[in-house]
Amino acid sequence: MNAKILSTTEKTFTVQVTISYHGNMLNAEEELQECLNEAGALSTIELLEYFDTDGSPIVIGGTHFTSKGQAEKEYQTPYGAAIVNRHVYQTSKGGKTYVPLEVGGKLIGTVTPKFAKMISSKYSCDAAPGVQRDLAENHGRLVAVSFIKKVTDMVGTIALAKEESWNYQLPDFPKPIASISVGLDGTCLNMKEYGWREAMCGTLAFFDKEGERMHTIYTAASPEYGKEKFLNELDNEVTKMTHLYPDIPIIGLADGASCNWTFLQKHCDILTVDFWHVTEYLAKAAKIIFPGKKQIKEKEDWLDDTCHRLKNKFGIASRIIKELRRFDEENKLSKNHHSELQTIITYLRNQKNRMQYHKNVKNNYPIGSGVTEAACKTIVKNRMCKGAAKWKELGASVVLTLRSLHTTQFRWEQFWSKYSQYGYGIAI
Repeated sequence: MNAKILSTTEKTFTVQVTISYHGNMLNAEEELQECLNEAGALSTIELLEYFDTDGSPIVIGGTHFTSKGQAEKEYQTPYGAAIVNRHVYQTSKGGKTYVPLEVGGKLIGTVTPKFAKMISSKYSCDAAPGVQRDLAENHGRLVAVSFIKKVTDMVGTIALAKEESWNYQLPDFPKPIASISVGLDGTCLNMKEYGWREAMCGTLAFFDKEGERMHTIYTAASPEYGKEKFLNELDNEVTKMTHLYPDIPIIGLADGASCNWTFLQKHCDILTVDFWHVTEYLAKAAKIIFPGKKQIKEKEDWLDDTCHRLKNKFGIASRIIKELRRFDEENKLSKNHHSELQTIITYLRNQKNRMQYHKNVKNNYPIGSGVTEAACKTIVKNRMCKGAAKWKELGASVVLTLRSLHTTQFRWEQFWSKYSQYGYGIAI
């Protein structure tokens, strides 16, 4: 062995590692990795044994447990397998066993917390084969793809179970919060049993008085009928923020889907339809009004002027609707163009009350749902739609929950800090 424990005290122990000189630096570093892993595995054994008992009887919840003796067990660590002799307890009536070392060390199955954190972090960002390759090439750890998925499922199960009861702290903002936006949107995900279904993403973004975004909370949920789980989770997040900041205006941002507004109107002071969704409809109208190739400049000027007026002046939405109606009445449009223009007018009329952009601009409130749309791409598409990936419901829920924690600044570390403090709860 290249590593050994030299000495121990009540509070510390000292590990010695022997490393050879090499003429080839890459080979030297490879050996160094192996030696350090060996030292890490040896140290982990020492650390795990610290959480074991001396074999004396113990009482848990009023029930007496006695040791069946020490039994050898292999645990997985970031450095390699660690084989430990630990006490296994049971009642006189038999039943489930209790292992103090595993409870005290907050092990997840047979995996140490640090290794579980590494694996689930990597898997939240990449598919299992990529994680397997990363662990082998960069950490000297050879593990099976099935092991990676199993560990991540266990971590995800904890995150799902604790998402309502564990409160996460917001960062220290560099400036006072002036506004909070709430957005929700969906994007499709390929499910094994159902085909392409809509997964949901939600965001809470915090802005200063200049309109600069300082922090964003991300939530996501796998496809479900009625979106109940997702809406409950987002509702929980919004409710916490309104209690923390009761005097801060909350702006609801979304596209034109009616189900989005049903949720947002319950929580938000200002409802704003995404400005860039509206400009897409105006761009379609511009093509109908100026269809000729020689009218490109006129079309661009009309669109720029209309968008500028809509963004900065009062009452422009109603005027634009009147302009489009008048154009439709005064011109002999083709059946397709007439139908398309009516669709545009209907959309603008339905969203008119949510198009008070001049008020938002004046107060430096957001007018676009780009943060939420970006979340759909970052949290769902970039990870969940690689190649021909198809997902089962549990796997999708686990990964989306972990990616939400991972993407929200500081939450990933807070989650593991809470797990280190509270654990998950051991059933006896």
